[in-house]
Amino acid sequence: MNKPKIKNRIAIIVIVLIVLLPILYIQVNKLVYAQRVKEYLIEQKHYSEAEIASVKGVWGKKLPPFYVKVIFADEPYATYIYYAHRPVMQADVWPTGAENPRPAASPPLQHLEK
Repeated sequence: MNKPKIKNRIAIIVIVLIVLLPILYIQVNKLVYAQRVKEYLIEQKHYSEAEIASVKGVWGKKLPPFYVKVIFADEPYATYIYYAHRPVMQADVWPTGAENPRPAASPPLQHLEK
């Protein structure tokens, strides 16, 4: 092989790495943070997996950049926000969305941490 072909291949590999590494970093961190929160809920708060409808890592635009959305099976209308930056802590509760409005006669939120 001649030198221009080798240089072109190296340049392509470097460009691909520059593009893929940030994407990989974000995806891995979303999974890591979601796993931390799930372990916290199961091991420290003693929830069963059946009580947790979903745990999703999110990369946001504000600080902290990574947080986790948790929806419990018995409260599909509430999305609990957790930060998993050691220690794990519950930060907020958001409405899940218009498709799951909170019933008017519903009890207070059951999974709020004090």
